[in-house]
Amino acid sequence: MRILLCFILFLGMFTSCASRKDLIYFQPDSLDLRTSFELNSPKLQPGDILTISITADDVRATEPFNQINAYQVGTPQNANPFIPTYAIDNDGYIDFPKIGRIKLTGLTRTQAVKRIREEVSKYIVNPGVNMTIRNFKVTVLGEVVKPGTYAIDNDRITLLEALGLAGDMTINGVRNNVLVIREQNGKKTEYRVDLTKRDALNSPVYYLSQNDVIYVEPNGARIQSSKYTQNTSIFVSIASLIITMVAVIVR
Repeated sequence: MRILLCFILFLGMFTSCASRKDLIYFQPDSLDLRTSFELNSPKLQPGDILTISITADDVRATEPFNQINAYQVGTPQNANPFIPTYAIDNDGYIDFPKIGRIKLTGLTRTQAVKRIREEVSKYIVNPGVNMTIRNFKVTVLGEVVKPGTYAIDNDRITLLEALGLAGDMTINGVRNNVLVIREQNGKKTEYRVDLTKRDALNSPVYYLSQNDVIYVEPNGARIQSSKYTQNTSIFVSIASLIITMVAVIVR
């Protein structure tokens, strides 16, 4: 029986070895933090779906820019107002009422709002521009509690917040090599982030862009356990049987 217990103990130790340094986020160092959303804010790209509405003191002046959906006609006044939606085409433009084509790709949401305001100001005094990205989403995969794709209400979300939406990493997630895949101008780029170091806060992907994919790879213990999980009970049963038989023969 001692041999059996040692065998089981060995399996447990082999599949559950993780040090404190592997698990702790942002371990202390003397690094200066320079994280800036303004420098790393998401850029608009082809395929983005935008809702844009124009406001002004004279509501009637905004009507040419806030075209009413055909299905909106005749709805009660207290119903939710229709907000025009625009898709950025493959060339990076939207087709905006009265103004025409406006190129928005490569701009942040703030820059795009300013660009549209400049154009609308040619027709309306001191207009307001409200814009949201309707299809802003990020995907979190791998060793997290709730992997999946998450829709984001605004364009400001950090890597940590995305992991939080997914329930954080499991104890088996590799914290010092988190992969972020980002597509820009039709090209996919991979970034590796070490979340055990404070330098992760300075990463260009600390602030996420729409459609970013985050992958947390499994550590060695998780990989090994996946190999042994299905067969461990069989091995233990066989070992127990052999030891029992040896014990009976020896007696």
